[in-house]
Amino acid sequence: MYRSAIEKLYEWKASADRKPLIIEGARQVGKTWLMKEFGKSAYSNTVYINFDSNSRMAELFSSNLEISRIVMGLELYADTKINPENTLIIFDEVQEVPRALASLKYFYENAPEYHIICAGSLLGIALHQGTSFPVGKVDFLNLYPLSFKEFLMAIGKTRYVELMDAGDYEMMTAFRQDLIDALKYYYFVGGMPEAVMSFASEKDFNKVRKIQRRILEAYEQDFSKHAPNESVPKLRMLWNSIPSQLAKENKKFIYGLVREGGRAKEYESAIMWLTDCGLVHRISRVTVGHLPLKAYEDMKAFKMFVLDVGLLGCMVGLNKKILLDGNNLFVEFKGALTEQYVLQQLITNPDYNIYYYTNDSGSCEVDFLIDTGDAVVPVEVKAEVSLRAKSLKTYVEKFSPDVAVRTSMRDYKKESLLVNLPLYAIENLTKELI
Repeated sequence: MYRSAIEKLYEWKASADRKPLIIEGARQVGKTWLMKEFGKSAYSNTVYINFDSNSRMAELFSSNLEISRIVMGLELYADTKINPENTLIIFDEVQEVPRALASLKYFYENAPEYHIICAGSLLGIALHQGTSFPVGKVDFLNLYPLSFKEFLMAIGKTRYVELMDAGDYEMMTAFRQDLIDALKYYYFVGGMPEAVMSFASEKDFNKVRKIQRRILEAYEQDFSKHAPNESVPKLRMLWNSIPSQLAKENKKFIYGLVREGGRAKEYESAIMWLTDCGLVHRISRVTVGHLPLKAYEDMKAFKMFVLDVGLLGCMVGLNKKILLDGNNLFVEFKGALTEQYVLQQLITNPDYNIYYYTNDSGSCEVDFLIDTGDAVVPVEVKAEVSLRAKSLKTYVEKFSPDVAVRTSMRDYKKESLLVNLPLYAIENLTKELI
């Protein structure tokens, strides 16, 4: 299975100012596999340490963090010599031993020759709970579920990815139905590695659903195991309310849908917990389409998405029969799957800061605004073939962006500043902005 993040790891390895790297991401998005695969392909030796329930490692890091002593302990534990030039050191579930996280500072300052990558399924929570280290001593990389391009490669359709990378829309249009069918599969299967691998090898949608249910159950078990006891009921209610939030015409998050009479202050910590674990994406509203968008953020209004379109479909019990029902899958429950899909592809780009726009009266809403650092790009998501987009037109007239994007089931077309980008090619957005 190819993950584009491995290219980032090669860049990290070659960097002259390389720091210990922390990979963040939700449980089961493939962090451990990626680290091991990178170690196998880029180094002659890998030392893998899992800190979960590892009393020996907890003891090793409990006293002084002098690097030569730590390295000797790692060598004894792994029964191998650690040569800084050709050995990758992997710390997995590193949040279980906070002192191991703290040691990264000393590796960077006193022994930068060592190549260290860390990950942990609940690492974001650990960092926000005060398990920290000086800013600037580590690099970060976010890992998400497989994108649609990565999914195509996993199911043996690499030639279509080559078409996308080449920007050959004429050929893509000729084979649009194949791409649309693959996109339907992606809506159902999603990008969780275990689900994708199962589908790639067996093409069994029932097995995919079993895997997705098991992943969702594991997430709910994490609520009970790792969250503060008083937060667990709120976490469950909030998590289970997300599909109904997205099924609304206006997808702004409403606390009253979590619990009648629910208020923001009751759920703020639960939202932060879910965000820190990588289970949800919180997309804030902005009221003005100018750089920097952060300056115009409305902290009280936001949309909330889950990490994966396949898991969202599983949460709502989406029937596999809808895969055969024309293009109705794309408009299923108010186009929520399509908006989730688009956000999931956009968020993998670390250079994008993503918001959404509504005017004060609520009469104009643009699904996503992207702050690229150089420009603000409005993105209108249309699940249907119909391209009536009054909001996008109103936004363009008011803020005069250099480029506006509408993504839908329609074929590629570029006219003036408006780009019609097929849903299956939304990952090509960056190419359209160059």
